[in-house]
Amino acid sequence: MTEPNHPLRIANFRAYLASRLSMTLAQYAMLLVIGWQTYNIARDSGLGVAAASGQLALIGLLQFLPLFVMSPFAGLAADRLDRRAIARSMIALQLVGASVLLWFTWQDAMTLPVLYAVAMLIGIARGFVGPAMSALSPNLVPKTLLPQAIALSSIAWQTGMIVGPGLGGYFYAIAPALPYAVAVGLFALSLAAAFAIGPVPKTAITGAQRPIGQIVDGLRYVVANKMVLSTITLDLFAVFLAGATALFPVYARDILKVGSTGLSQLAMAPAIGATLTALWFSFRPLTSNVGPKMLGAVAVFAVATITFGLSTSMPLSLAALFVVGAADMFSVYIRQSLVQLHTPDDKRGRVSSVSHLTISASNEFGDFFSGSLAFVVGPVAAVVIGGGGALVTVVVWAWLFPVLRTTRTFDPPADVLEAEQRHDNRSMP
Repeated sequence: MTEPNHPLRIANFRAYLASRLSMTLAQYAMLLVIGWQTYNIARDSGLGVAAASGQLALIGLLQFLPLFVMSPFAGLAADRLDRRAIARSMIALQLVGASVLLWFTWQDAMTLPVLYAVAMLIGIARGFVGPAMSALSPNLVPKTLLPQAIALSSIAWQTGMIVGPGLGGYFYAIAPALPYAVAVGLFALSLAAAFAIGPVPKTAITGAQRPIGQIVDGLRYVVANKMVLSTITLDLFAVFLAGATALFPVYARDILKVGSTGLSQLAMAPAIGATLTALWFSFRPLTSNVGPKMLGAVAVFAVATITFGLSTSMPLSLAALFVVGAADMFSVYIRQSLVQLHTPDDKRGRVSSVSHLTISASNEFGDFFSGSLAFVVGPVAAVVIGGGGALVTVVVWAWLFPVLRTTRTFDPPADVLEAEQRHDNRSMP
């Protein structure tokens, strides 16, 4: 029987991709509307721009805290339990959260406590579903197709993360409850697709046998592997500092004065850049100078963020955000490929949980940082300072981790290849 020559020829991977894309679209459409409703409720209650920005900071913190606490255990669960079952249960939990928001918005009874509670619920669900889904992808395709599968998985995640807010903003402009109704439908579709994923091979955990020891083993691997550590932490600090998305409601209402329709345009601009970049890589995978190109992409991301922060022109803001999305997708593609290919399968769940935690720290906790900084120095200064900090991070990481400057290909080191071969031999009948 001829082996498939593309991941999309594999039924399990198609179901996985549909589930991840639908779920991520729903997540980020909801998160944008949660931020918009939070900011508007705060402003309409009499709070100023700075104080209302502080409410956006709180939303970010409430999403991050449960994820931060649970991520190590979520990674262990992804290595010990059926990754499909974890994904299905957490998608169902998010479906419940979307239904709650739909009901309160439909009844015109939305309050800040309801938004805070659902933000925490989403944080819990994402803490578990992220590592499970990331670790599941390499189980669905032959190793020869893994770089393409990672690129396509990145498309699903990154497209959902950036297109979702754009859709949420447009739907909200039509009817406030509509984005939540769409999210309910998308979560239902994601759940159905997750149930369509058939049985996958499971790799036995090596090393420590006690759960806490296994968690420590995963963390120890991340620290010891300089490639994995450097790529994860570069993304953590750069996006943490330069995350401007939390302040989109402030720019849409009070700086650019473009309303909810303009809010969706701000969210869609990076989506277009990210999606076009990811589609390019799905057909033309990167093969050379991957480390230096990742550093360059993060530097471009930082400069584009500064440009957006200073802009008072909607066209210039949209152009800057297009570049932000393209550069972010460029670096995400390289980072995810390096992390997955440089990690043995028996540790992928735990390493993915660390990676997912840093992504959430850079996004959700970054939202808290941006909102808090905006509360102190104003939204424009907050975005510009964050972009400058990300640019400094690139320089420092290039010096601290020479491996980022010298890595030319995605090829994993010999010890990872040997570990994979041992696990393959162990799983053969």
